[in-house]
Amino acid sequence: MQISSVSRALLVLIVAASSCYAQSEPPSAPTPQEAPGAPPPQTSYTEPHFPPENPADFTAAAPSKAEVEAFVKASWGYDTNRVWQVHAIEKTDAPGVSRVTVLAAERQAPEQIATLVFYVTPDGHHLIAQDTVLDFGPRPFEKTYRVLQQRADGASRGATAKQFELVEFADFQCPHCKEAQPIAEKLVQDFPQAHYVFENFPLVNIHPEAYKAAVWSACVEQQGGEEAFFRYANSIFDAQNDLAGQGADQALRNAATSAGADPDKVAACADSPAGKAAVDASLRLGNDLKVNETPTLFIDGRPMPMMAVPYEQLKLIIEYQFSLDK
Repeated sequence: MQISSVSRALLVLIVAASSCYAQSEPPSAPTPQEAPGAPPPQTSYTEPHFPPENPADFTAAAPSKAEVEAFVKASWGYDTNRVWQVHAIEKTDAPGVSRVTVLAAERQAPEQIATLVFYVTPDGHHLIAQDTVLDFGPRPFEKTYRVLQQRADGASRGATAKQFELVEFADFQCPHCKEAQPIAEKLVQDFPQAHYVFENFPLVNIHPEAYKAAVWSACVEQQGGEEAFFRYANSIFDAQNDLAGQGADQALRNAATSAGADPDKVAACADSPAGKAAVDASLRLGNDLKVNETPTLFIDGRPMPMMAVPYEQLKLIIEYQFSLDK
């Protein structure tokens, strides 16, 4: 897995999993009045006290406060514990570029108010946060969602319809991708309405055997179909340690055999330009979408570092995004 400024910005803007948004006080030790095994006392939350809005802080003609609210709601609305305030929309010295300030807090720690600042471009379709450009608007993931519906054609499971898209970009030599596969299995079971796609995204600079393993997977699929692909994927993830050593070729052959494919035919396919074409197309798609860490999961176009949040929160995000795209 590679961590980049893009993923950090996504975590802050979209997942909001950084400590400034997720801090909470550790549970206190039981008091003498609390009997062992007694249910915990009910926790009462108070709303954060944001500073009052000042009309002088809203000097830009665009975006409107409603547009910023719609963007933040699309990004954070899955979390009923998070509250925010659009605090300022100001003109800058750059013509048409607006500076937006949003205050955010968690209800269980209302005193910890974080400040998020980003800049909206003159076309109103993009924002700049730190060194990252992201889509802006009431449906900020729409463009990516449509691209994935058209171009994500890796091995798939689940629903055949593409109304609800879960697209995973993964690398067979990536340890975090191996750890994520039980999560993928649970998602397929918990969201039968979703079209789940596995896109090969080998990080060739750090995983020298990942591209070859990906090409073998594509050739296994060509020979045996999607079910064979996923059998191969499970097998090669199980043998991931062997990919880093002298047993890499044998691990590929074993995985192909376990998938019901002929390893000699798969090897011949993997050496041909046609065998590499599917993986190269998947790499182009990932690069076009600025994927640079694995595993990355796109939820109807919403990018998520797949291991960034607990499974129940990931489910909550998926349910929320799917509700927006009905």
